[in-house]
Amino acid sequence: MDTKPNAMFRERVNESFARQAAMRTIGATLTRVDYGTVEIEMDFNPGLTQQHGFLHAGILSTALDSACGFAALSVMPPDAAVLTIEFKINLLSPGRGERFLFRGEVTKPGNTIIVSDGRAYALGDGAPAKLVASMTGTMMVVKGREGLAG
Repeated sequence: MDTKPNAMFRERVNESFARQAAMRTIGATLTRVDYGTVEIEMDFNPGLTQQHGFLHAGILSTALDSACGFAALSVMPPDAAVLTIEFKINLLSPGRGERFLFRGEVTKPGNTIIVSDGRAYALGDGAPAKLVASMTGTMMVVKGREGLAG
């Protein structure tokens, strides 16, 4: 695993994110791409809530999985793609806010497996960001598989 960023890692992450229809569907946007760290943000949408009006756990999981995966992609070689192997999410507080921030950070890079940690924050009302969920994800470095690109 290279410890130096590939010059094109930001472009690769942006292009891959643009191809992900799930993020468009939930209204999420890529707001930060650094080597090993990615942030995704989205506005609260009542159409993405559960029965009590909180952002649904499945939506929190989806956005955190993407943040962790794209963080992992940012440290991969240019010829690699990323796939999630597994993740564990802790829902810490109801998803209540005007906007949400999902941050993924590489914890352990590797040649085959990368571990990323994610945090989801509720934002709004001028209050400090509130941690609503955390995730640990295991990502696979995929090379030479037809139909998969970074």
